[in-house]
Amino acid sequence: MKMDNKITINDVARLSGVSKGTVDRVLHNRGEVSSKSRERVLKVIEELGYKPNIYASLLASKKVHKIVCIIPEFAAGDFWELTDKGIKKGMEFASSYGISVVTVQYDQYDMESFQRACAMTLEENPTGVIIAPMFRMETLKFVKELNNRGIAYMYIDSKLEDDDYLAYFGMPMYQSGYLCADLLTDGADVKKVTIVRISRDKKGLSDPTVTRRTGFMDYMNEHYPDCLIDNVFIDPKDRNDIFAKLDRLFAAGPEQAAYMVMFNSRIHLVADYLREREIRSSRVVGFDVVEKNLAALREGYVQLLIAQHSDSQAASAISAMTDWLLIGKPLVRKDNYTQMDILNRYNCDYYL
Repeated sequence: MKMDNKITINDVARLSGVSKGTVDRVLHNRGEVSSKSRERVLKVIEELGYKPNIYASLLASKKVHKIVCIIPEFAAGDFWELTDKGIKKGMEFASSYGISVVTVQYDQYDMESFQRACAMTLEENPTGVIIAPMFRMETLKFVKELNNRGIAYMYIDSKLEDDDYLAYFGMPMYQSGYLCADLLTDGADVKKVTIVRISRDKKGLSDPTVTRRTGFMDYMNEHYPDCLIDNVFIDPKDRNDIFAKLDRLFAAGPEQAAYMVMFNSRIHLVADYLREREIRSSRVVGFDVVEKNLAALREGYVQLLIAQHSDSQAASAISAMTDWLLIGKPLVRKDNYTQMDILNRYNCDYYL
């Protein structure tokens, strides 16, 4: 059959082996349709290229949909700026089918700011929510309320493992930590590793990289059971605090900080210190493609970055949510893991 605009609902019904009424119920996401029949209809629709006609039909129904994306605040050059670009790309796709996309931001170091963002989201009366979680307990309270209201939600960047979310788009967090440990140690006789961590909210309730850290520690326990793991907490907004903490670390001798890692996108803070102190004796591994990290990689103060396309993650989540809201299209996978790309100074300029 020719895949053009002459395809009708009767064609879809005939090729699906169901009635025209069943196709109509699938198109409008209403009434009782068995999962087997729904999947068969959606498959035929996909094969025939009938999808635009589905959306036209749904738009005519005047049902209003809104997606709210909850992400941390950011400045130019920060990790979340790339995520925001992905949201804007997804927004273009959703808006072409009459779905509005709203972004609500919060301070990732302030639990009350996150609570306010959740309250603002509910005030928007969304039919779908995409969230980048930071505060575990508050997120669980929030998604419980979403479930109570029948609002679908997805996670991006990180997820809550024991939660019944619709979908996740992001890096496999545990495996990324395990990979990080392997890259950092590289088979060497490692006696000590320093994990540089961010001092987050005052109550210690925000810990978005805990799963990644678990993967890292599991690798170290398996392969380097006698290795000393030292945690150094820094304030990312206080340069003096960072330098004081790292000065104390290096005061015991360069070998005490020969292997350093951060599990978020701020490894450039360590690189700034190493550059200022003219230290090149440390092997340093970090995460995420932000320009400051890439600069540190090029200069040799960071040896490796584990990278991800957070923009495509956000855009894919919005696209999947759009399909779910409009036609109830099932996701092929609940966990949509993106690749873990390993960058060094020789290939980083070809990544973006």
